[in-house]
Amino acid sequence: MAADNILKSRQVSTMIKQGFISDPTITFSPSRPLSRVSLSPPPPSASPSKSPTLFEMMSEEQSRESRHSDVARRKLQDQVARVLADAPFRDPAWGEFGDVKLTVVSRDGFKVSMDVHRRVLVEQSRFFAEKLRRDGAVSHSVEICDCDDVEIYVETVVLMYCEDLRKRLMGEEVSKVLGLLKVSAAIMFDAGIISCLEFLEAVPWSEDEEEKVVSHLGQLQLHDSVAEVLQRVSAEPSTSTRPDDIFLRLLTGILQAKDDKARREMKTLISRLLRDEAPDNSDRHDVSKDTLYHLCHRCLSSLVLCLSEATCIDESRRDRGAIMSEIAREADNMQWIVNILIDKKMGEDFVKLWADQKELAVLHSKIPTMYRHEISKITAQLCIAIGRGHLLVPKDTRFSLLSTWLEALYEDFAWMRRACRSVDKKLVEDGLSQTILTLPLPQQQAILLTWFDRFLNKGDDCPNIQRAFEVWWRRAFIRQYVSEHDNSQLQITVCDYPN
Repeated sequence: MAADNILKSRQVSTMIKQGFISDPTITFSPSRPLSRVSLSPPPPSASPSKSPTLFEMMSEEQSRESRHSDVARRKLQDQVARVLADAPFRDPAWGEFGDVKLTVVSRDGFKVSMDVHRRVLVEQSRFFAEKLRRDGAVSHSVEICDCDDVEIYVETVVLMYCEDLRKRLMGEEVSKVLGLLKVSAAIMFDAGIISCLEFLEAVPWSEDEEEKVVSHLGQLQLHDSVAEVLQRVSAEPSTSTRPDDIFLRLLTGILQAKDDKARREMKTLISRLLRDEAPDNSDRHDVSKDTLYHLCHRCLSSLVLCLSEATCIDESRRDRGAIMSEIAREADNMQWIVNILIDKKMGEDFVKLWADQKELAVLHSKIPTMYRHEISKITAQLCIAIGRGHLLVPKDTRFSLLSTWLEALYEDFAWMRRACRSVDKKLVEDGLSQTILTLPLPQQQAILLTWFDRFLNKGDDCPNIQRAFEVWWRRAFIRQYVSEHDNSQLQITVCDYPN
């Protein structure tokens, strides 16, 4: 009996879930027979809110779209009414009544009719001259259907009656004039085309407007008529300076700038512009690798010269502070060029170039840390890029880089951390750790054992690369990997099958 009651309970639950019993207040006790199921109406205040059906949701959406369409239609009617209110063909001064009924119909069926003058249409538009070439005494009715923008068509007709089109267009938006140009081109209204092009050539464009102008003029295919308009965005190859010559001039000007604030601002600007991607995967002119490495060699020569002067400062008449300032300036210039190389994925050769600067490293060790620490930021910069996988260089080059400059980086780290707000201690330590861990295990061991002794004596004044030390420890003592050569020989047997 209890089993039957449980079964019946499950049946009722299933009916509730499937919606056959809609009252949520049904109660059922498994210990009682099914006939005693009690149905009590819910209190009025406890009635659940009704969810809208799919049909109701679709109806509401259609209602919203209809209201939006009605608002847009009324707005268009008001705009057209304002244009027609001042239309010359409605001015009694024109004398005779219009002899052509011109009707413009939009895609959604909105219609505007105008009584215009045949002679004006014929004189101004080659399209209407062709359509209305018959007897002038006959009244005509012309209908233009499927218009993109009825207001623009009406305004183009109004322009045909204006004596000074340039004055009429003054103060208009670029997007509106592009619409007038499109209609003028469609009806072959030459005076309108010329006036619109003159307007576009004279007014400034925003970036969005520039894209629209170039796109519209390309679609209209007005040939030579648009050449002057597009001169601000294009140049003839025969008359333009080579892009790389311009890049070299700009970058050299920044490196040699006398005003530090202006130099920093232009570095930020040029870096951002060089990172900008060309739209729609189109071809772009970019600074060449040769130009960047030409500037690198120039900066390196300046650094060597400055450090040479600094080491024999007593024999020089130049002010010590000026020389040290020039060292920091040239090092900062080098960091900027290296950043560009890394962004452009051209920095691998510079790692080798920097690793080979043995003379510069020796000179570096002979001047006070407070003046030279900017140079060590270049090494840190390269280690960060290698650690992130942004520079892919052979292990010999990586080891040579650390052999030449790691000691200098250790010595200058405290000054770098305290004097340079732009230096991220954690970032430098991670980059250095990752660079060390890419080397063969014996080289890792030599570098990390030397670091271990230094860190115990210097503490926070030395880069904290404990993570690299831990990984090396596990590799060396816990997860030792011994390559096993497979001495087995592969045997191949060739058999001839009988035909």
